[in-house]
Amino acid sequence: MNDATGLEAPAGARFIVPLRFLAAGVALAASFFFVARATYGQSNSEPGIAQHHAQHLRHGINLSEWFAQVYDQKGYTKEHFEAWTTAQDIALIKAMGFDHVRLSVNPQPMFRRGQADRIPEDYLGYLDAAVKMILAQGLAVVVDVHAESDFKQKLATDDSFVEQFADYWRALARHYSSTNPDFVSFEVLNEPEFHDRFRWQGVQAKLAVAIREGAPQHTIIVAGAYWSSENELLFFDPLRDSNIIYNFHFYDPHIFTHQGATWSTNYVHYLKELPYPSTPDNVQQAAALLPDAVNRLQAIHYGLDRWNASRVDGEIGQVAAWAKHWNVPVTCNEFGVYRKAANPQDRAAWISDVRTTLEKYGIGWTMWDYSGGFGVVTRQNGQPVPDEVTVKALGRTMPQAIR
Repeated sequence: MNDATGLEAPAGARFIVPLRFLAAGVALAASFFFVARATYGQSNSEPGIAQHHAQHLRHGINLSEWFAQVYDQKGYTKEHFEAWTTAQDIALIKAMGFDHVRLSVNPQPMFRRGQADRIPEDYLGYLDAAVKMILAQGLAVVVDVHAESDFKQKLATDDSFVEQFADYWRALARHYSSTNPDFVSFEVLNEPEFHDRFRWQGVQAKLAVAIREGAPQHTIIVAGAYWSSENELLFFDPLRDSNIIYNFHFYDPHIFTHQGATWSTNYVHYLKELPYPSTPDNVQQAAALLPDAVNRLQAIHYGLDRWNASRVDGEIGQVAAWAKHWNVPVTCNEFGVYRKAANPQDRAAWISDVRTTLEKYGIGWTMWDYSGGFGVVTRQNGQPVPDEVTVKALGRTMPQAIR
């Protein structure tokens, strides 16, 4: 155990990242985490500050099922937090060439109704340890409040609940306000579920003010009203705060990226090996798997739409044009393809097309996800194993020890 970082070097790991990465953690943690509060005590609304912070968010990965979407039988417990993602995982992320992680945090386990500003100290301790571990590898971190649907739906209808959520965010932001704002940013809410765009504009503005009151220097990441989609972002009028990055998620076409999924639109669970790029001819075999004629037509339409790199460019190019019009930075905090049913090479082709298009327009990205159903790594005998096809599609590097 290292006293400066609280990190314990992984022992006996199959994929050991060079020790120079781990040794650097001591100095990095000292400079990145909980630096003198006076340094970051005043608001920073200088033009270009968000663009500057965005330079640390170019090529990232989502850390899911750690502090949110926990399906482990242990639940949101100390045992789960310490075992699910380890220093070995963070070092591997660094070795693959990522520059940041998006840390999904479900607020519900630490949200006290009526006193939301009083976040349990023990839970904050677990979260602090995770943030320190990430920063110690020289990675930036997006603290992403990743609530379940019932929580988000209360925000859509209950003004009192919005006020309490603002209290929570103000306290959480204040807690991390002494971290280096170049390396820590705050995402207001993952994939809002607001059908009323105008209400979401008001709610998000209130939450952003609360975050700014708690952390004057840190960049805030915001999104459109419904599922953080790109078309919802186009509706958005930028907030009156220059230290904001605008975010969208990209999973188009959904029928391809979510084929085989059991939690999405019902009919996609029938699909497997639906191809990409799509043509009217090459989708026929997969379309035949759909028993309902109306749903089968969706697969046929996917073929007729001829999804390819040019079509992806046409979609993402609209977001780039919006960002240029408003002169604001944008990022894509989620994109990916469910692994279970997609052809690996077609999956890699879509990931590569989206990634290269984002980079063409100077848009930073964060792939979904590290080791879940969309992952860049798989688990073999409890050890993380990078998938070389996916790593290459992302333009990242296979660690030297496993080439």
